[in-house]
Amino acid sequence: MMGTRKRNRRKAGGEQLDLLGRLQPLVASLTNGGLRPALGVLALMLGIGVMAWGLMVSFDRPIGKVEVGGQFQRVTPLQVEEVVAQFRGSGFLSVDLAALRTSLETIPWVDRARVERKWPNGVRVFITEHVAAARWGESGLMNTRGELFLKEARHIPQELPQLIGPSGTEAQVAKLYLESYPRLLGVGMRLSKVELDARGAWQLTLGNGVMVRLGRQDVPARLERFIAVASPVVAARAAEVSYVDLRYSNGFSVGWNAPARVARDAEEPRSDG
Repeated sequence: MMGTRKRNRRKAGGEQLDLLGRLQPLVASLTNGGLRPALGVLALMLGIGVMAWGLMVSFDRPIGKVEVGGQFQRVTPLQVEEVVAQFRGSGFLSVDLAALRTSLETIPWVDRARVERKWPNGVRVFITEHVAAARWGESGLMNTRGELFLKEARHIPQELPQLIGPSGTEAQVAKLYLESYPRLLGVGMRLSKVELDARGAWQLTLGNGVMVRLGRQDVPARLERFIAVASPVVAARAAEVSYVDLRYSNGFSVGWNAPARVARDAEEPRSDG
């Protein structure tokens, strides 16, 4: 047993010496030919990094100049400058252009903003204004996409059509307006008002003051009936007509400004309002 243990110890010691002998050439290789190039590459990379950092620091000057472009009437350069002033502490390279654009788009009447850097220490801002397409209620304005972009406008163009409805129905009312306007224009009638009441009943008002009562049900079909059948009556005698009521299963009735008359082909109205 003792002899076996001594032989094992001698064998293990020999393996360790053999391993050290194999590692010595590798260490010598790294020291003489491999480590020095690696250190040189590392030093070069560090040098480039320091130079890049130095250049960034020298070029990252605080924002000093703002250039505003675009065709707009409602937005003033002063409003744009006030927003950009919040970012003047940022550098030319480090300024967050996305955050600046988002802030600019909170200005009333600004639909879209585009921001880009302008060498050496400025930013260039391009503004696109909302185009007011309709009034919402008494003081709101909607754009051409049917979006309410201003709830309390100081100046309301009275020539714009008026859309009215409960809060939260802006998109629904705008949709009917956008669908109805070209159809009515095709038969020579201008749409001036679209109303949705709290019960869900629809009423249109034409440019000549004639009201078109569509009610709550089958609104697209009733509008088609008005265009195909009732619009010629209105076109021929607009000054005499107060309203056209299409809340019938078939046909319509006419309310006259002069002494009342009974419309043709009218049935009893539905109770849908």
